[in-house]
Amino acid sequence: KLRGVSPAAAVAASRVQQRAFAAEKAPATINGKVSQVIGAVVDVQFESALPPILNALEVQGFEHRLVLEVAQHLGENMVRTIAMDGTDGLTRGQKVEDTGAPIKVPV
Repeated sequence: KLRGVSPAAAVAASRVQQRAFAAEKAPATINGKVSQVIGAVVDVQFESALPPILNALEVQGFEHRLVLEVAQHLGENMVRTIAMDGTDGLTRGQKVEDTGAPIKVPV
């Protein structure tokens, strides 16, 4: 109980606190796998929901960190992405994980 605070203000403060806790919950990661590689264009298939356009995806188990940016939803649980580095050695079936955010660059 807060002293010197009106009940309405206390309720409003608790709602803000509830919203903050809800925002802290980590979103479920969306996992997919590489379906097709054509140069810098990589198609990725997902079993469930598709990541939003412009989201960053990260290829798992690749020789170096490879980030893909979602450029287009193709339908049938497939997205077309643009690779931010070379795709030499990338094979179909490699696991891909959605980062849940667009590409970020420190300035």
